[in-house]
Amino acid sequence: MTINEEKWKANQAKVTFLKQFPGLIQCWEETLGQPVQSVIPINSDSPRVVLEFSDGSFAIALPLETEPKFLREGIETARSTLELRHPEAYIQYDHLAEQDKEASRNARLKNILGAIQNNLDEIPELKDQIRSLVKKWNS
Repeated sequence: MTINEEKWKANQAKVTFLKQFPGLIQCWEETLGQPVQSVIPINSDSPRVVLEFSDGSFAIALPLETEPKFLREGIETARSTLELRHPEAYIQYDHLAEQDKEASRNARLKNILGAIQNNLDEIPELKDQIRSLVKKWNS
């Protein structure tokens, strides 16, 4: 066996052991009901932390998600559970989401009307096309 093969085998044995390390959580469902004992930063260069649970189990985790897209998806996905504990927050969220939806709709409308207005001189047949569309909708 070459030295490179020995190195590869030694590394594979280490990796196999790491993946089966006693207490390592293999899926989040294993943490249900387990209080977090400590949160240990891995190092200053890594955003990851070690989550140690009260039973001695642990997981390596990424930082909490704060990207609005994922926050929205998570809050909406877990609504049936979270809304029981935070009903006022969901009322406010629904109100803000509706305001955002309406503002987006108004912005699209303004953009479309602006595009039409800005192109009327350049594309004279645009007026006829718009009239034709309106006539079609009204019939």
